[in-house]
Amino acid sequence: MNSIKNVPARVLNRRPGHSLEAEREQFDKTQAISISKAINTQEAPVKEKHARRIILGTHHEKGAFTFWSYAIGLPLPSSAILSWKFCHVLHKVLRDGHPNVLHDCQRYRSNIREIGDLWGHLHDRYGQLVNIYTKLLLTKIAFHLKHPQFPAGLEVTDEVLEKAAGTDVNNIFQLTVEMFDYMDCELKLSESVFRQLNTAIAVSQMSSGQCRLAPLIQVIQDCSHLYHYTVKLMFKLHSCLPADTLQGHRDRFHEQFHSLRNFFRRASDMLYFKRLIQIPRLPEGPPNFLRASALAEHIKPVVVIPEEAPEDEEPENLIEISTGPPAGEPAVVADLFEQTFGPPNGSMKDDRDLQIEALKREVEMLRSELDKIKLEVRGTGSGAGPGAGRPADPTPHTRAPPAAQAQRFISQLKGQVNALEAELEEQRKQKQKALVDNEQLRHELAQLRAAQVEGERNQGLREEAEKKASATEARYNKLKEKHSELVNTHAELLRKNADTAKQLTVTQQSQEEVARVKEQLVFQVEQVKRESEMKLEEQSDQLEKLKRELEAKAGELVRVQEALSRTEQSGSELSSRLDALSADRDELSRVVQQREADLLAAQSLAREKEAALSQEQQRISRERDELQGRLADKESQEQGLQQRLLDEQFAMLRATAAEAERILQDAVGKLDDPLHLRCTSSPDYLVSRAQAALDAVSALEKGHAQYLTSRADASGLVAALTRFSHLTADTIVHGSATSHLAPTDPADRLIDTCRECGARALELMGQLQEQQALLQARPGLVRTPLQGILQLGQELKPKSLDVREEELGAMVDKEMAATSAAIEDAVRRIEDMMNQARHASSGVKLEVNERILNSCTDLMKAIRLLVTTSTSLQKEIVESGRGAATQQEFYAKNSRWTEGLISASKAVGWGATQLVESADKVVLHTGKYEELIVCSHEIAASTAQLVAASKVKADKHSPHLSRLQECSRTVNEMAANVVASTKSGQEQVENRDTMDFSGLSLIKLKKQEMETQVRALELEKTLEVERVRLGELRRQHYLLAGAVGTPGEEEPSQPSATPRSGTKKPPLAQKPTVAPRQDHQLDKKDGSYAAQVVN
Repeated sequence: MNSIKNVPARVLNRRPGHSLEAEREQFDKTQAISISKAINTQEAPVKEKHARRIILGTHHEKGAFTFWSYAIGLPLPSSAILSWKFCHVLHKVLRDGHPNVLHDCQRYRSNIREIGDLWGHLHDRYGQLVNIYTKLLLTKIAFHLKHPQFPAGLEVTDEVLEKAAGTDVNNIFQLTVEMFDYMDCELKLSESVFRQLNTAIAVSQMSSGQCRLAPLIQVIQDCSHLYHYTVKLMFKLHSCLPADTLQGHRDRFHEQFHSLRNFFRRASDMLYFKRLIQIPRLPEGPPNFLRASALAEHIKPVVVIPEEAPEDEEPENLIEISTGPPAGEPAVVADLFEQTFGPPNGSMKDDRDLQIEALKREVEMLRSELDKIKLEVRGTGSGAGPGAGRPADPTPHTRAPPAAQAQRFISQLKGQVNALEAELEEQRKQKQKALVDNEQLRHELAQLRAAQVEGERNQGLREEAEKKASATEARYNKLKEKHSELVNTHAELLRKNADTAKQLTVTQQSQEEVARVKEQLVFQVEQVKRESEMKLEEQSDQLEKLKRELEAKAGELVRVQEALSRTEQSGSELSSRLDALSADRDELSRVVQQREADLLAAQSLAREKEAALSQEQQRISRERDELQGRLADKESQEQGLQQRLLDEQFAMLRATAAEAERILQDAVGKLDDPLHLRCTSSPDYLVSRAQAALDAVSALEKGHAQYLTSRADASGLVAALTRFSHLTADTIVHGSATSHLAPTDPADRLIDTCRECGARALELMGQLQEQQALLQARPGLVRTPLQGILQLGQELKPKSLDVREEELGAMVDKEMAATSAAIEDAVRRIEDMMNQARHASSGVKLEVNERILNSCTDLMKAIRLLVTTSTSLQKEIVESGRGAATQQEFYAKNSRWTEGLISASKAVGWGATQLVESADKVVLHTGKYEELIVCSHEIAASTAQLVAASKVKADKHSPHLSRLQECSRTVNEMAANVVASTKSGQEQVENRDTMDFSGLSLIKLKKQEMETQVRALELEKTLEVERVRLGELRRQHYLLAGAVGTPGEEEPSQPSATPRSGTKKPPLAQKPTVAPRQDHQLDKKDGSYAAQVVN
């Protein structure tokens, strides 16, 4: 035995063949030394060699059990620097340690959180950093436990990243958010460190600054990988989702990009980092995710750690027996406790120290005496050869003792040395215990003082909080009332929603419970296997140690036998000592026998261990079988739940299909419903419904394919089926309503196509309600009749004149201005005619002309007021409906309404012009009173058309609309006055010319009577002809109103709608150039449908 290691509670012999327990104790001692030197209260960075030993220790024992067994006893609440360095070492162990370290740290998350919360409540500079660092470590542990594909070092290939992200966009979205949170914790720690440091670069060369900056090396390594992964995931998200949805992601990435770039730039300028790490440079601007090709321009940032110069390993603190005095060698355990718990109170040595030193001196004296005895024995053995021929010394008691006595003396000295060493170790234990007790008392006193100070501060904070509470209580009461109202409303909605989601939630919870139990069982089986393998390896190592020890004992026996043979050859001079040597040999043989007995006992112990191991394996096998049985039960239960889920999904699908079938049957029934004959619809609206139904067919096909692939989820098919049934039924109903206004042949084809569509849809609904027919269901068969309905709707759509939409807005203003100008001109011309009539007429004719012209003037003034009010209402409609669009865009968007407005305004202007011309002819006696009456009726109809066109999009509560309706009624009254004035004037003029029959004979009277009858018949015939001509004119007017004004076009189809009572005008030069469409052909955007009036 050359040396003894100074380790707490143990004294180990440094010789070959030491046991497994000794090796374990040696490992524990090395780890304790490294942890104590790495995690201390000195404000200096953690040395790399100590952290490396701790990391190698985790790989040696395949976990962090030893690290946590020592770290959990550190007084972290007593020193913020100690806690900061503990977080730094834990970060390095997580990144570079064994993969099982992550699972071992999971058990101590609560301890890490408590340390962070403790220092977060104290106003300490290091304490705030510790609080942020613990949050980062907890986020790191949680992230890597949730995503085991990413090691704690965050270094994976792009293929592994793609596999971890998967193809589900929701998983990619969630993974990106978690990486953003991870990056936020890293950047927050770096910003907090830089905030506490001085901006000068020289601060990084001070030990206090390096203590804060050292953990940022691991932060830089983590951030480089996280930045690369977030860029990859963001490009992948932008390939799957629209850019507007990811606006929040882009804003968050840009903020992190600028923070990370600033962090790398500041770290690169510090001298401390330049020799420890090579920091990459980020580009000037963030990647453009809206451009997919920008991914090829992305360069992965690579962090390079330069190769460090090998540091000189510190020699182990040993107590060497053979060299030097022990007083100058430091004690490892004393250093450990002094660094962990602080130096002891006072510098004076107590009684135990003096006893230990006395024992050390006594051990050294015994060692020196033992060395002298060994030298004497060697000298005696070597001096036997030259004196072989001399006679024996007559004084044997003065010679060196024989070998047996020397051996017994050596054994006694060894026993004394061992006893003294044991006593020395006991004294050292007592001293260490006293130091620990003293330090604990000091720590408790400091905690009591801190608690007292904290209590006083909390008292002041409590008083201040009470003041604030009284101020906020009033606001709280108001918010509480509002909250109660919202809660009642929300509870009502939740009660309605709970019944629907309850069954699905129970099924999902059962599936999650089965998956969680399965994962727990698999984890327990793997843990039992790992523990059994570790026990087997330890027992095999112990058996190998025992074998090596036996071989060492056998070699020692051989060496003793060789020494004995050499002693026998020394000559006859030593014959007197042969008996003693033979006795020594017997003693050695007995020792060998004892060693052999010990070896047999060790072998029996090994056999017992093997038997125990086999029993343990059997027990593990039984437990594994039991766990597999439970797993099989859980799997069968899961299969039952899965089958139940499939049945419930099909039941929901069947109920939806049944409801959809009823909806479609109701729609098909409308085709033969006589009450539905009076309902009408426009072809434009039918086209929009048919197009929406075609889109619903595509969604139904997609949902049907998805349900056939995975019958555990019928939500997509149910949603598509609901939308399809409503849109198809809507298309059938509006197809029937459109056919009521269509010509006979297109109406019959449209009804037949609607019937075919309903039949195929009902057939599809029946197939979806049966399990066997579900596979043969073909939703695409409904597409053909829907396309037929769409084509017929396109054919029935009205044709418009070739007017560009961008000209409509300017045309409205132009026509309204032209109408106002025509009315002004008409008023002026009527005044001129009145002045001329006063000069040219007299008597009854003057009275009739003035009455007619005055009524025409009142009518023109009423029309001018109506046009002005209509213009104001039109501006109000445009301003309220255009939103962010321009006025021209609003007119282009509502082109049908705009065309109607233009047509009405032109008709009003044309009617005013015709009225003035007819009045002029009547005053000049070149016209007829009937022309004036017809023009009055025409003006009343045109103004009614203008009011109707303005009323379509106006708000019913608008004041302009009320004034417009009043003006319309005034125009009708004035038109009636014109008609009344004209008829009365006509009667008054005709009454003057009374018939004189005094000079006529009977024959002449009979002759005039016959001529009058002939004239009456001619007039009746002319009346019939004119009525037929009026009908043809009206028919042609409707044809021109619905036809496209392009040459060479085929004759349009005959309209089936009965003509309206209002007389449409033939296309004159003054007439509108944009033909107004029939009221039943208004676009669905116009918002209303005009009823048909039958003559």
